[in-house]
Amino acid sequence: MIVETSRFGELEIDENKVIEFPEGLPGFETHRRFTFVAHENALHGGASPFRWMQSLESSNLAFLAVEPKHYFADYAPKISSGELESIGLTSLCESVQLFAILTVPVGDPRGITANLLAPIAVNIDQRVGRQVVAMGDDYGLRHRLLGAQEDTASCSNVSRNGSKRNHNANGRVAVASSRE
Repeated sequence: MIVETSRFGELEIDENKVIEFPEGLPGFETHRRFTFVAHENALHGGASPFRWMQSLESSNLAFLAVEPKHYFADYAPKISSGELESIGLTSLCESVQLFAILTVPVGDPRGITANLLAPIAVNIDQRVGRQVVAMGDDYGLRHRLLGAQEDTASCSNVSRNGSKRNHNANGRVAVASSRE
């Protein structure tokens, strides 16, 4: 199939590479068909762990993503059985591929962060996906990719209950109470 995109121009997409999202994505519920496009990195010989999650329904909609294992070797989210069952899985040990949606701050590409709280889970055998939510307080929305090994508190934010969360080098969250 040929798809016209604003970012890549005309793409030839193999039907076997199309991922169906039966419920769409939060905020993008009407976009249900995506494909992952390799991110070309001219500075490093074309090899890059990044992928573009390109909508097949909107030429302008694409999310930068990465498999968390490339930056967070210990990433092991706990996902509810209901969310896994919705894409035909019973565990994360099956044919699943996880992606984290990335945010690149304007004017500060070194400040790139990964959403490890709500990864994209793809059942690679059935080509169906869903954005799932990791259970517990182990992961947050903004884990820094670059410089995480040098800075053990590279990203801080406040959790839903008001406690301060510091993300350490391996992407785990240390929770400190904000009681005064």
